[in-house]
Amino acid sequence: MAWNFRNTTTAAFILFVFFLSATATAPTAYEAIESYGFPVGILPKGVTRYDLDTSSGKFNAYLNGSCSFSLEGSYELKYKPEISGYIYKDKLTNLSGVSVKLYFVWLNIVEVKISGQNLEFSVGIASADFPIINFYVCPQCGCGLNCSNFDHNYVSSI
Repeated sequence: MAWNFRNTTTAAFILFVFFLSATATAPTAYEAIESYGFPVGILPKGVTRYDLDTSSGKFNAYLNGSCSFSLEGSYELKYKPEISGYIYKDKLTNLSGVSVKLYFVWLNIVEVKISGQNLEFSVGIASADFPIINFYVCPQCGCGLNCSNFDHNYVSSI
């Protein structure tokens, strides 16, 4: 069989379609957590990549470096460069890489659950509820949600 223009065009089209399907973008970490019912603001801006095993729920999210900021004036949060745990519909468990400062002590946040219109954060010995609406926007390293007078080139590193 002779190779002709029609065969070449068909082959090029098939390769083009294959290339498009191979380069289709995977959901971002923020889109992935939304698919489990969580608002994007439980992660700070700047997640560079993530791994998710959908069969077990095991996940890892990666930042360029450590990240810290204050929320509501009294809570200080710290994210390590790698955050890991298990994600299920409305529940994050076995978390590592996220901590909160209570008074003068840093405690690891080990679980986050959606309870009605609230997010319940647990440090193991205690938990606190916050309205889910407070997490519709991602906080930014260094300034949290109060970034209007903040130098956006600053990266908080611990």
